[in-house]
Amino acid sequence: MDVRRRQPIGVELVRRGIVTEADIERALEMQRENPNKKLGDILYSLNVANPKTLIEAIGEILGQKGILLKSSDIKIKPTDYISSDIMKKNKVIPFDIDAGRIKVCFADATANRSIESVRIILLNKGLIMDNYITFESDIERIIMSLEGSTTSENLDITGQGNSITELVDNIIKTGMSKRASDIHIEPLQDVVRVRYRIDGELFTAANIAKDKQSQIIGRLKAISNMHQEKQESQDGRILLYEDYNIRVSSQKNVYGEKFVLRLLKKNSDIRNIFELGFPGDEKTLDKSINKRNSMTIMAAPTGEGKTTTLYSIIDYLNRPEINIVTIEDPVEIRIDGLNQIEIDAKVSFSNSLRTVLRQDPDIVLVGEVRDKETAEIAVQAGQTGHYVLSTIHTTNSIEVITRLRKMGLSDYDIASTLATTISQRLVRRICPHCKKEREFTDEELKIIENISKQYNIEIDTKGAKTYDAVGCAKCNNSGYYDRMGVFEILDITDEIKELIVNGASSIEIRRKALEEGYKPLVVDGINKVVQGHTTLEELNKKLLIY
Repeated sequence: MDVRRRQPIGVELVRRGIVTEADIERALEMQRENPNKKLGDILYSLNVANPKTLIEAIGEILGQKGILLKSSDIKIKPTDYISSDIMKKNKVIPFDIDAGRIKVCFADATANRSIESVRIILLNKGLIMDNYITFESDIERIIMSLEGSTTSENLDITGQGNSITELVDNIIKTGMSKRASDIHIEPLQDVVRVRYRIDGELFTAANIAKDKQSQIIGRLKAISNMHQEKQESQDGRILLYEDYNIRVSSQKNVYGEKFVLRLLKKNSDIRNIFELGFPGDEKTLDKSINKRNSMTIMAAPTGEGKTTTLYSIIDYLNRPEINIVTIEDPVEIRIDGLNQIEIDAKVSFSNSLRTVLRQDPDIVLVGEVRDKETAEIAVQAGQTGHYVLSTIHTTNSIEVITRLRKMGLSDYDIASTLATTISQRLVRRICPHCKKEREFTDEELKIIENISKQYNIEIDTKGAKTYDAVGCAKCNNSGYYDRMGVFEILDITDEIKELIVNGASSIEIRRKALEEGYKPLVVDGINKVVQGHTTLEELNKKLLIY
């Protein structure tokens, strides 16, 4: 249903006698308060017309087939064709199939990117899509019911134990066994929802009866060392489990207090940098990171694996003759042979870094460059014989230069110290237990060819196979298991240093970098698709390549 054409839709509905002008005025008034709501959905919630007649009329006006979608209309298992995260993101449900044509219902007939993305996914499965539209609230309701029926059978957390202590313990232990990085315990209007983040995606595990909410909250506060009587935001830590250090955050919402538990495994093994997906070989890696008198910065948005990659780099560089000091908030993985410092509210990165530089370090890892003061001290450390590694929040490796400039560093300091910037995204690996091999479609080959031409690189697709994400018990029916990095590496050459000193823009720096062999994230991503590690669908979620 078209937000941008809401007035013509209203006029046409009145002309057809389905609603009155007063109904439209009332709906438009509500829409001004809720601009993200579509007119049709508001009229549906107001119950001013027969729902079936309303959606069919809206479909005709928009040139689509409107349907009042009910649970009884779902004749197939939707997750056999589209993963639950794709359904939620695009507000879409496949509901019937016949002779190679699959009926798919969208909440927005004008979401062309979403419609095209889903169409390609289904085309890769050999299916032609017939699209319908329905009300957004019905799509959300059906997706929630599907989540309850599909995920709880794999993540049964409520069936063991009668006491609240056993229930909370089972929620946490199940998260550990399912490789969850986070557990979300969320009070909703009628239930308490439990979700696990596994390989970067949230899965609903169970809906617990609302009458247990206060007891669950009380138990979580007790084991997290939080104040029972306070309802404002709190931070705590659970130390009851031998192999895990669990950070806990609480936040009040309209239905109670939501808790997020971050599961940090103690003494977990550091993964080899090449196992993480770092492109090239040791020679390539040494060229980028094995340095002195300089600084290497990892760049990516939150949750894209910057810290994990830095740990792997540190592990690769760690030798008895090298003094390595890390300054972190918090120390997530402890590595034997390193001097690891955990900062707190009383000690900043910049203050810790000043002290560390008096400890005769060879390599210093600073968890994050957050401000000008930390950046300046890190630069000074790099200029005085140390090798500094850190992270920064930005979209790609070239934008690191822009970010440092905005923090107030001079072009000279950036050019003289910055040696390498590395950017990455995490994509899910195709599940080895249920993946289904097939050939690339013509449309997929065209996408790969366009990227190859855009960056003047050769990508050999001859005889290459790809895989469909099927879903099984081992991967929680997602079709993916574990994650890997997609990388881009910018080595700051003399030519690029000169551009930085002369104040060149990021566009000019990018142009020069491409001439010198720099390959953006999408190139490494496409290579990993062709190698069979992940899928175009998964890569598109992170990089929007089609």
